[in-house]
Amino acid sequence: MKPAPFEQFVTFIYVRDLHASSAFYGDLLGLPLALDQGSCRIYRVAGDAYLGVCRRNDAAGDPMPGSLILTLAVQDVDGWHRYLADRGATVEQPPQYNPRFNIYHCFLRDPDGYLIEIQRFLDPAWPPPG
Repeated sequence: MKPAPFEQFVTFIYVRDLHASSAFYGDLLGLPLALDQGSCRIYRVAGDAYLGVCRRNDAAGDPMPGSLILTLAVQDVDGWHRYLADRGATVEQPPQYNPRFNIYHCFLRDPDGYLIEIQRFLDPAWPPPG
């Protein structure tokens, strides 16, 4: 059985200068800040669509600037992981807690190699869907 539909969408991009990028997306474009995670700032673009702007940190193994992660937010991360793995999806990382960002998530790859994250935000400051 297919799990509940995804509730929110976040595109994470990795940048060289978080301050300059935050000024561009927050000040120049006027996107409201939804959540500041320190090394990532997540802006609301429209409705339940967000843009995460993250400082690249070589020591943490973050992707290169210009890289992106497509994040599908939902409560049932485990259900989606099972559903997709049972159908042959390429699982990059099984579901696990990430204390750095206070999230529960897993990673998959699409046919072109893009990183897809299925995630539940655990931070109470994260805006609920709707």
